[in-house]
Order: sequence, then structure tokens, then C-alpha cells
Amino acid sequence: MKPQYKQALKTGLFIATRLTFANGERSSFSGPVIRISVIGIALSLAVMIIAVATVTGFKSEIRKKIIGFGSHIQIINYDANNSYETSPISRNQPFLPLLDELPGIRHVQVFATKPGIIKTKAGIQGAIAKGVGSDFDWSFFSGNMVEGKPFQVNDSEKTDSVVISKYFADLLKLKPGDRFAMYFIDDRPRGRSFTVSGIYRTSLIEFDKSFLLVDIGHLQSLNNWDSTRISGFEILINDYSRLDEVTSEVFSLAGVQFQDDGSKLRVINVRDRYPQIFDWLGLIDKNVWVLLGLMLIVSAFNMISGLLIIILDRTTMIGILKALGMNNRGIRSIFLYQSVYLMTKGLFWGNLAGIGICLLQYYFKVITLNPESYFLEYVPVNFNLWHLLLLNAGTLIITLTVLILPSMVISRIDPSKTIRFD
Repeated sequence: MKPQYKQALKTGLFIATRLTFANGERSSFSGPVIRISVIGIALSLAVMIIAVATVTGFKSEIRKKIIGFGSHIQIINYDANNSYETSPISRNQPFLPLLDELPGIRHVQVFATKPGIIKTKAGIQGAIAKGVGSDFDWSFFSGNMVEGKPFQVNDSEKTDSVVISKYFADLLKLKPGDRFAMYFIDDRPRGRSFTVSGIYRTSLIEFDKSFLLVDIGHLQSLNNWDSTRISGFEILINDYSRLDEVTSEVFSLAGVQFQDDGSKLRVINVRDRYPQIFDWLGLIDKNVWVLLGLMLIVSAFNMISGLLIIILDRTTMIGILKALGMNNRGIRSIFLYQSVYLMTKGLFWGNLAGIGICLLQYYFKVITLNPESYFLEYVPVNFNLWHLLLLNAGTLIITLTVLILPSMVISRIDPSKTIRFD
């Protein structure tokens, strides 16, 4: 940069500082417009912070619930049967030691499923019994337990304890310690008697209406399987963003092998199993981008109008500076520096309002939702430092960039006319 340009920018910064902090915007008729511009930036940023925090929180919570019921990745029999009456596979697979060595895999567990009918004095209800073994990770259900506790599975002896949803408990008038009968229909009806060990509630209604957890040994017995036969394996990973990558690695180990009976294994991740839910979450992303774009436009127009008012208010000053020999670039820098100050002020209040509202919702759950429609009982909030930094930096850079064009109106101001007018 040439020395004269550097000097012009330094002079512009000095004058902008004097205008902003010595006289301030209150001393001119542009004051109310400037304050409206600052408020507009603050509101725009606050709305963007709240939108991003709630949408990312919403997606994260829904994803956690779906994964809690079905894991990130499943390895099952490759057949045309999409029901919960599954074709079995062997739990003794040669690829299991290799799965444990794959980076990113947190846990591998066996499972089995079988549909049935729960019968109590209060009524009957269809349900899916999900059989779990001693290797089952209870962390998700333990975190959503409202009564009782999870049961322990012993490979040497079956337990009659089960975990049911709050939906089933309310519908069938069950509480921990109560016994009920469940019937499974194959060639002939077969029944089992279970004892309620715990009651969970996830508010993911479609799943709460469907699943209860039982000892996998019961389902093996009902299906006439031995202890080595299961419906499949569930795989939990550490980082959801690597889902496709880990799915591909698991497929390279398990998806290319044939079983002893000639069948093949299928590797499927949670997005492929529930595409309608993840497509819906994807649509929410598009809505957020539209909202962010609109808020940036509002913020930019607020600052453009504010800058033009400031320039018109200082027309005489601009004429005097031009008469003294200051070039257009140096004069523009005065108003751009002043705009940066105003934007920074707006960003400060926008962050304060946006983060404050998010914290209020995070700790006190002020805004509630209908779980039947949204799968959640309240609006979730997800704080991410990078999101905050990107929103602030993006707002500042984009708004400042669009101000360059209206600032060029300074070059059209004739000092002889403005000074004579004064």
C-alpha cells in the first residue's frame, strides 16, 4: 500500500473516532436512524443465533433418539423381509474381531426382534419385542428411564424382566413390578409372562408405541433358534459425521461374505433405515439457510440506509475535507470505520440477546412442543462456539462488503456546492 493511502486511512480512522466517541451520533438528526440500524443488526443476529442453535439441537436430539433405538449401523440377513420377523444369522462371525479394531467404532452388540401382543386386564396392544443380550449398551435407555431400572441379562439363564415405554405403561395400567402376558403368533399362539423392570419415555412416539426390551433368550426360544442365532448386530460409532465412511468400512468386512446356508449379510446405517425422518431433518436445514439469508439481507439494508443517512448528515464536512485535499478513498474510510463500530455494537447486543434467550430455554425449557408432532417435549438448544463465531464473522464481513458500493456516493459530492450551501 502506498504511503499516501496509509496516511489517508490513518486520518480517516482518527476522524471516525472523533465523530463516534466525541460528538457521537446523538448530536445529529441521523441519530434515530443509526440507532434503528444498530437494533436491526442486533435483532438479525439474535434471530440467526436462535435459529441455528434450535435447529442443530433439534436434529441432534432426534438423531440421538433414533440411534438409541436402532444404533448407527446394523448387520442383518440380506433377504427381502422388511418386517420384524427376521431371518437369523450366526453370532459367531469371523469379522467380529476385525470390527473391534476399526477406528471410530464404540460398541458392537447383538439383537433380535419379534412382533407380539401384550394383554392385561386394562386391554391389549401390539408391540415389538426387542431382544437384548448381556452386551447391550443401556446408556440411552438409562438416560430416558422415568420409573424402575434396566434389567441385567445373564447368558446362562433367561430373565423375565422387561423394560416398557411410558406409552404402554399408561395405556395398559402397568407399573414396575407388575406382570403381564405377551403372545406371539407363529404356526400357533405362544405366550410368555413378563415382569416390568423399568419404564422409559423418549417422546419419539412412533418408537415408544412400538418397542419393549426383553431378554434375547426368550426370542431365540420362541423362534426355535439356538443360542448362536440372532437377528443381527448393532454397531455404535463415536462420530456421526463419519457414518458413511464407517458404513463403507463395515461393508468391506461383513457385506461381501456369504453364510453357511448360502445367504448374505446386509450392512445398513440409520439414515437408510429411516429415510423419511432424515429427509425431513434435511428440509429443516434448507429452511435455516433461507432464514439466514433473509436476516443477512435485513442487516445489510439496515446498515446501507444508516450509512447513507450519515453521509447526508455530514455533507458539509465531506466538502470541507475535499477542499482541504483529502481524496474520496480517505473520506470513504471515515464512514466505513464508523459503520464497523456501529456493526460491532449491534453484534454485541445481538449476541447478548440471542445467547441469553438460548440459555433461558436450555435451563428452564420455557417453550414446549407437542411430542406427537415434533418427537420432543420442548425446543432443544445446541451451543457450538464455531457456529457463533461464523455467524458473527459472516454478518460483519458480508454487511461491510455491501457498504462499499453506497459509500461511493461520496465521490459525487461537489465541495463547492456543499460549502456554499452551508
